[in-house]
Amino acid sequence: MNKRISVIIPNYNGSSTIGKCLETLFSSDYDNFEVIVTDDCSIDNSAEIIKKFPCKLIPLDKHSGASKARNAGAENSAGDILFFIDADCLIRSDTLTKVNKAFSVTDNAIIGGTYSAIPYDKDFFSTFQSVFINYSETKKEPPDYIPTHAMAVARDIFMKSKGFKEDFLPILEDVEFSHRLRKTGHKLTMNSEILVRHIFNFTLIKSLQNAFRKSKYWTVYSLKNKDLLADSGTASYELKINVATFYLNALMAIFSLYLKNMGILISVFLIYAVNLAVSRGLIRAFYKAKGSVFAIFATLYYTLIYPLPVGAGAISGIVKYIKR
Repeated sequence: MNKRISVIIPNYNGSSTIGKCLETLFSSDYDNFEVIVTDDCSIDNSAEIIKKFPCKLIPLDKHSGASKARNAGAENSAGDILFFIDADCLIRSDTLTKVNKAFSVTDNAIIGGTYSAIPYDKDFFSTFQSVFINYSETKKEPPDYIPTHAMAVARDIFMKSKGFKEDFLPILEDVEFSHRLRKTGHKLTMNSEILVRHIFNFTLIKSLQNAFRKSKYWTVYSLKNKDLLADSGTASYELKINVATFYLNALMAIFSLYLKNMGILISVFLIYAVNLAVSRGLIRAFYKAKGSVFAIFATLYYTLIYPLPVGAGAISGIVKYIKR
C-alpha cells in the first residue's frame, strides 16, 4: 500500500538550492505524495521559485526559525507520513518509495535517512563533510537521534508530540525531538537506504565555521542534557577522542620542544597512531567514497585541522552554558 507522504521543507533564503530540491521531488518514482514548503520570511526570490512547482507554499508572518517552519508545514499536511528534508537536499528517485517501504514494517518508529556519501558538489570539503555525516549517522543501530535532513514520522505521532520545540537552540531541534520521543516509548531507527544528496558548497572557511558552530551548540545541549560523553551521531566517541588527542598531542609537543626531550615527542606519534586506530571506520569510509588519495588528505584534515574549531566550539559552548 502506497501511503500518502507529506514532504515538508523549511525555506529561508534558499533561492540557490530550493529549485533543485523541488525538481528532484517532482521527478520521484513515487506517486502518492504532496510537498509543503514553509517560507520563513525569505528576502530573496525563493517564493517565486517555489511557486513554479505544484506544491503548497506556507508563508510565515515573521522570521521564526526552522522548528516553527517545520511545525507549520506539518499542521498544513494531509499525509499519513511526514518526511522532513531541507531546502538544500536532493532526494533520489526511489527515496520516497523506500520511506513508504520502511513504514510497511513499522509505523511506531521515527525513521531516519542520511546524506549520501558523495554530495551534489563534489569538492574536497563538501565530500569530507558528507562522508563524515553519512558514516557517523549510520554506524550504529539504534541511532541516538534522527536528523531532519531525512526524518520520517507518522503524522499522528508527530502531532501528539507537539512537534519541534520552537524556543530552542538555533540548531539540534531534531536531537531534542528524537530524545523526547524516545523517552515516551517510540523507537528510533536508521535506514541507510533512505538517502538525500546535500548541497554544501563548502570551502575551508565554511567547513571550519560549521564545525565551530555545531560543536558550540552540541556542547550547550549536552551539558544541559547531562550526556556530554555520549556516542551521538556526528558527536561521536571517535570525534571526541580525535579532538582530545589533538590538544593533548599539541601540549606534549610544546613540552617536548621546551624540555628538549625527544621521548615525549615519540609519545606524540604513538598517541596519534592510537587515534588513527580508533578512527579506522571513518578512514575506511573516506577510502570507500573516493579512493586512497582522498582518504589520506581527508584523514590529515580530520586529525590535524578539524579538531581546532571543534575544540574551540566546545570551549565557547561551555562558556555560553555557564553564563546562561
